Amino acid sequence: MPELRKSPIANRWVIIATDRARRPSDFHLHTEQRRPSDGFCPFCEGNEDKTPPEIFALPYNGRKPNTPGWQTRVVPNRFPALAIEGNLDRRGNGLFDYMNGIGAHEVVIETPQHDLEMGDMPLAHLEIILSTYRARILDLVNDMRLRYILIFKNFGLAAGASLEHPHTQIIATPITPRVVKQELISAQSHFLDKERCLFCDILAQEIKDEERIVSVNEHFVALCPFASRFPFETWIFPRKHSAHFSCSSDELLHHLAFALRDSLKRISVALESPPYNFVLHNSPNIKGKARRPGYWQTLDLDYHWHIEIMPRVTKVAGFEWGTGFYINPTPPEQAAKYLRDVEVSWPD
Repeated sequence: MPELRKSPIANRWVIIATDRARRPSDFHLHTEQRRPSDGFCPFCEGNEDKTPPEIFALPYNGRKPNTPGWQTRVVPNRFPALAIEGNLDRRGNGLFDYMNGIGAHEVVIETPQHDLEMGDMPLAHLEIILSTYRARILDLVNDMRLRYILIFKNFGLAAGASLEHPHTQIIATPITPRVVKQELISAQSHFLDKERCLFCDILAQEIKDEERIVSVNEHFVALCPFASRFPFETWIFPRKHSAHFSCSSDELLHHLAFALRDSLKRISVALESPPYNFVLHNSPNIKGKARRPGYWQTLDLDYHWHIEIMPRVTKVAGFEWGTGFYINPTPPEQAAKYLRDVEVSWPD
């Protein structure tokens, strides 16, 4: 019988359509995931002059900016959603509020290799990518106009990717996004009521129950959330409480690289390399100015950063848009079992 499940984090209901239960082999929406190419890629090594001037690159090896020899490279998005220059100029007209579209929009070129996807990368290289994310967050939070920095990846046409070359995007906004704000509200409410982190409580229960766990080790847990919106949706949490991804040590990023690669590889094998999105949900920028009284004052104690991976194997249609409910035809318990049972291996 179908179930309605409520997420204690997002305060959102989903429908787990158990009567439609589908296995990995039942999904075929990802067959056309590559965009036709004319053979030229501006992100490939040697084409540095075909992108906007780089903002950041790793490793630091004495190379001149915008030349070959990099492992990751960060450039401004050529068609940014928000502009970095200018003032917010918050204003209103009756019931309508608006401001200038100020923010940052950057592209992290993940590797010089055009066809090397995250799930197949050497662990050391994935650590460099995560270090790049951390470095860009630490730089962007110094801009007090910005309240939130989102790191996200689109893989495949169905997930919104415009270029095949492996890349991630960073968008910094002058407001806290509604989805993240709801997580913050839920986390703060739970903490004020119980003096415990909501996410830590969920992890303790999930590890005890085991049925939605994909993988678990000393440092990270990967699981299919109780109220999954999408089939095989997978979240990765640090086991030790932490509100700020940017505070992660090099050692922790090493273990995160393994957990992220492992999860992406399991999804790729189980679903035959589906399109997917992942997002890094981090704490908002506490350096931002014009903070309201009490603005996330318990943040260090109640929020818990995490990564959400969402394979794009079903379509969001009229019911979802009209109600805000998602219909998931694969129970997360079943999805987690499939992903646990997948055999994965890497050259390193």
